[in-house]
Amino acid sequence: MRSSNPVFSRRGFSRDNGYAGFNAAPQAGGPAVGTQGNPYAQGAANPYAQNPYAQQDLQQGAPPQAPVTTGRMTMDDVVMRSAMTLGTVTVGAILAWALLPVTSTSFGLAIGSALIAFVLAMVQSFKRKASPALILGYAAFEGVFLGVISEMYNSRWSGAPFQAVLGTMAVSGATLLIYKAGWIRVTARYARIGMAIAIAFILVTAVNLLLVVFGVAEDGGLRSMGPLGAIVGIIAIILGAFFLTLDFKQIEDGIAYGAPREEAWLAAFGLTMTLVWIYVEMLRLVAIFSGDD
Repeated sequence: MRSSNPVFSRRGFSRDNGYAGFNAAPQAGGPAVGTQGNPYAQGAANPYAQNPYAQQDLQQGAPPQAPVTTGRMTMDDVVMRSAMTLGTVTVGAILAWALLPVTSTSFGLAIGSALIAFVLAMVQSFKRKASPALILGYAAFEGVFLGVISEMYNSRWSGAPFQAVLGTMAVSGATLLIYKAGWIRVTARYARIGMAIAIAFILVTAVNLLLVVFGVAEDGGLRSMGPLGAIVGIIAIILGAFFLTLDFKQIEDGIAYGAPREEAWLAAFGLTMTLVWIYVEMLRLVAIFSGDD
């Protein structure tokens, strides 16, 4: 199973990359990886077979671990890289907000920064290995884009960016809590249904954008600042939470099955992209509910 995130979908934590992914993930309450009661030791299909990082753990009759000394990815690695990436986004946004006035020129600069960030993201997505320079470069340009549009929203709806940040934190925290509590089980069926909805949403919004550009749909169409736009925004935020659950599962499995430490950069990259998605949608939603103040 692959994540919806383009980073994970191209270079995710999966067995065909040399270490286990979703399909090989242990389920809650499943058998321990030991000698007794171990179906793999009794001749069953072994999901560790293609995982060089887990082979030693399996032979020793212990669950796969990721100690720092072996060069495997740990949660601390993911947290540290995520803090660096999100910190770069934040610094870029603050500088753009402080140094760029709300003008048509700054809006053009924001669009240009978004395009550069998109290109860097796509380049990294198709690379075989994580490139910290590309990831931090993406974060910096994404930060400039977010800083400019946040200032624009704030100039019309005072306090909207702050509320959007709080909303993003709330959605992310709630999603993590629900995931860790086991209320959501990330299975192949769950991912297929979610991805079908996500693809349909993206296609519909892309068609809507074309209709708006050619003047067929007025006032933004489905992405208007009215009730319909609010409904679409809520759906987009729910999809963002769905992407987070896939990312959490990928990271959890990558750590459990000994993904190399450098993969923590990809984890941070994927999480940043998802959080940016949620923030932008939350910003629009706050503006809609604030009205035309």
